[in-house]
Amino acid sequence: MTLTQHAAPPAPPAAATGPAPGPTRRRPPRRGPGFLLRPAFLGVVALLMLVPLYVLVVNAFKSQQEILTDPFGLPADGPTFQYIDEVFHNAQFDIMRGYAVTILFVVCVNVLSVVLAGPAAYVIARSTRRRYRALMVFFLAGTFIPSQVLVIPVVYVLKVLGLMGTVRGFVLFETVLTLPFSIFLYAGYIATIPRELDQAAAVDGAGRIRTFWRIVFPLMRPVVATMVILNTFSVWNDFVNPQIILGPGSGLYTVTTGVYAAVSQFSTDYTVVFPTLLLAIAPLLVFFVFMQRHIISGLTAGSTRG
Repeated sequence: MTLTQHAAPPAPPAAATGPAPGPTRRRPPRRGPGFLLRPAFLGVVALLMLVPLYVLVVNAFKSQQEILTDPFGLPADGPTFQYIDEVFHNAQFDIMRGYAVTILFVVCVNVLSVVLAGPAAYVIARSTRRRYRALMVFFLAGTFIPSQVLVIPVVYVLKVLGLMGTVRGFVLFETVLTLPFSIFLYAGYIATIPRELDQAAAVDGAGRIRTFWRIVFPLMRPVVATMVILNTFSVWNDFVNPQIILGPGSGLYTVTTGVYAAVSQFSTDYTVVFPTLLLAIAPLLVFFVFMQRHIISGLTAGSTRG
């Protein structure tokens, strides 16, 4: 008998007799102090921002006595629209005309900003030469200069050109203020658009200008929408520049300068102050509610593409 005849076959693995193991239970992530601090911090910041807006809205529908005795409380007898209606008939300031003048400025500045900043950003983004990079740094430096610093030198320039106190002079100044950040944002977005599109357009016989307006510009809709929204806020909320450049002699009042002129004469009559201020910001709040998603998408589009 050989050793191979006595060798026993390997035993099969013993069957498990206990209960089958269940799915692995994951431990919940540990929640550090930041789990509670972040919401608390955001809540405090939101509260600080919302309290002034709440006071403005609530007091726009209350009487003078209620505002003086309880400025943070709700109207005791319910909101009244009497004071809102009186603002539309204020002889000191026609708020509807203020809306029209401000919207005119907003449209003109946005159109000129897109027409000037778009092609300039396209040239800078598509070129690799150093002088265009230096030009980009020059425009970028302009974003750090406050407009209030420039307004006095600009007044002298506009006087020499005969544009002081005119719509053209104010629109040109506001447009120039929007160019640095517009070019910076447009150039960053255009850099994410493939150059092959330009080459394909060139093969079809399109020049640089046609390539930009017909091929590249339609792809820039998110960032253009973002800049239009930001420029609209900037022009609508601007007070110093229209107050100095247009001046009372021009007879042109934006919403902010008109409200200032009307409210300054009734600074102790809060039934005029609060409704006028509320109507001054109401269109911008509505505009922001409907367009705020375009701001976020436009600012983040350049960082997620390419």
